[in-house]
Amino acid sequence: MERHVVAVAVTDGAPTFELAVPCEVFGTDRSDLVDPWYEMRLTAAQPGPLRTATGLVVPTSHGLDQLAEADTVVVAACPRAVQLDPPAELLQAVRRAHELGRRIVSICSGVYVLAAAGLLDGRRATAHWMHAMDFSHRFPDVEFDPTSLYIEDGTILTSAGTGSGIDLCLHLVRQDFGSAVANEVARRMVVPPHREGGQAQYARPPVRVRRTSDTLAPVLEWARHHLHEQLTVPQLAREAGLSERTFARRFREALGTTPLQWILQERVRLAQELLETTDDAVESVAQRTGFGSATNLRHHFGRLTGVSPQTYRHVFRHRAAQQGRGPSASSSGARTG
Repeated sequence: MERHVVAVAVTDGAPTFELAVPCEVFGTDRSDLVDPWYEMRLTAAQPGPLRTATGLVVPTSHGLDQLAEADTVVVAACPRAVQLDPPAELLQAVRRAHELGRRIVSICSGVYVLAAAGLLDGRRATAHWMHAMDFSHRFPDVEFDPTSLYIEDGTILTSAGTGSGIDLCLHLVRQDFGSAVANEVARRMVVPPHREGGQAQYARPPVRVRRTSDTLAPVLEWARHHLHEQLTVPQLAREAGLSERTFARRFREALGTTPLQWILQERVRLAQELLETTDDAVESVAQRTGFGSATNLRHHFGRLTGVSPQTYRHVFRHRAAQQGRGPSASSSGARTG
C-alpha cells in the first residue's frame, strides 16, 4: 500500500491555527490506526524563510513542484497580502495539480488562491463568513456560500475559518479510511467526531453557546450510546434536565439543527461504521442503529450519503482491499455486500 501524500502550500504570514490543523490531522503519525498513515509535505509557496502570523518559523523543506506529485493539495489560510496578490508560481502549481486530477483543498482564506487560479468559476465554495462581501465582489463567478462549514464540489473542497478546518480535514480522513478511523482521530483530538459541511458556521445568540454546549454534552454522549433505542425529544429533554421547548432551542443554538435530525445523522454515521467494520447483515445494522428495519435504513442512509448500504460496504471493502486493509472487527451476520 502506497502512502497518501498530502502537500500543504504555505505562504509567509499564514494564520497559525489554520496551518496547524492539517499538520495535526495529517502530519501526526497515526500508523497504529492505519499503516501507512499520510505523508505530509510542507511546501514553500514563497521564497523563505517563512513564518506564521505569530512569528513561528515554518520548516518548509519542499517546493511547489511537490503539489503535482501529491494525492491531496491543501492551500492553507493566507494573509491579506496573498489574498490580494497570490504568487504566480503558486497559482500555476495549483492549476497543474488540478489538471492532473489531484484533490484540492483550501482552509479558510486559502480559497482566494483557488479562485485566483480559476478553479472555482461556476462552483460553490466557502470561507469564513467575514470574507463574504470581499470575496464575492472580487470573484463574482464563484457561488460563494458564507454559511456552510465546508463544501465539496467534485475534487475541490473549501472550508470556513478556524474550527471548520478540523471538520474538513476529518471529512477527508473519513473519505480515505472510513468513519471508524476518522472518529478515533477526532476522539484523540477531543473534537466532535463529525459535523455536516452544510451546518451553519455560527449560531445566535453567541453568548449562550458555551452554556448550551456544557448543558448538552452529557445528553449527546448518552444519546450516542442509545441510538439502538427509540429516542424522542421529550426523552432527551428529560435527560438534559430541561423543558422540551428550552431543550429544542438550545440544541439548535449549539448545533444548528434539530434533535431528531441530529439523531438521524448519528444513526447513519454509526451504520457507516458497522458496514465498514463488521459483516452484519443490513437488517442487523438497522436494528443496532435504531432504524428498526432494513427498509428504513436504506431510505435514510441513501438520502444522506447518496448510496445504498450495500454499495457503501462494497466500495469501502474494495478500497480497503486495494489499500491493504480489511474490517477491524467481524460478527456472525451474513455478508450483504
